[in-house]
Amino acid sequence: MISETTAPTIQECRWCGAGAPADASFCPQCTKILPLPRRRDYFTFLGVPRRLNIDPADLEQRFRDRSRQFHPDYFYNAPLAERRASLERSSYLNDAYRTLKQPIARIAYLLELEGALTPADKAAGAGATKVVPPGLLEEVFALNEELDEVRDLRSGGASKDEWTARLQRARQPIEDKRAEHERRIAEVSRQWDALLGRPAGDAERAGVLQALGELMLERNYITNLLAGIERELSQ
Repeated sequence: MISETTAPTIQECRWCGAGAPADASFCPQCTKILPLPRRRDYFTFLGVPRRLNIDPADLEQRFRDRSRQFHPDYFYNAPLAERRASLERSSYLNDAYRTLKQPIARIAYLLELEGALTPADKAAGAGATKVVPPGLLEEVFALNEELDEVRDLRSGGASKDEWTARLQRARQPIEDKRAEHERRIAEVSRQWDALLGRPAGDAERAGVLQALGELMLERNYITNLLAGIERELSQ
């Protein structure tokens, strides 16, 4: 797990050698733009706490303020190293804002940042796994049976209205499951944010992160199920 407290607190300005706070973008002594530090994260870069509920308006304002600071046009005549630092910061800023402004992407990034999302988990989220999450076994079994029957109807010459109606009915329980997961993800996200406002042990933090990770994997599986229904409807 990457802890915010273990990150370096001081960086050295390559231009004047002065010390600058680790999250500073410009040297407080010579005012030159600083290159991106090796250890960084989107939350720190945008100056927001590592929370899952973020004020969208505040996040956008932070993005716009930094966009004006780092924009390469302001460094057009600067030395190469400064132009490169401007481009790096602008690119990283865009990635940070794109990720943090989306609630689900924000959760996935937090899990990765906290070491709770492994490469295997990310592959599973992309649909690479065939293992059905235990909480979805009943829905997956019922859906697979329904899809087999729909394919039989279609190959047997049934009307499109008939098998389309079957697919629409089969989709509803999966949609209900997705809505349930959205509510649960929101609840556990609030639990995580509450931990940041008070002292919390590693075990408590790990438990909340594990719950979030499992919910995210189930959510991704549900998304894949709904995509499968859409593919059948497009036949």
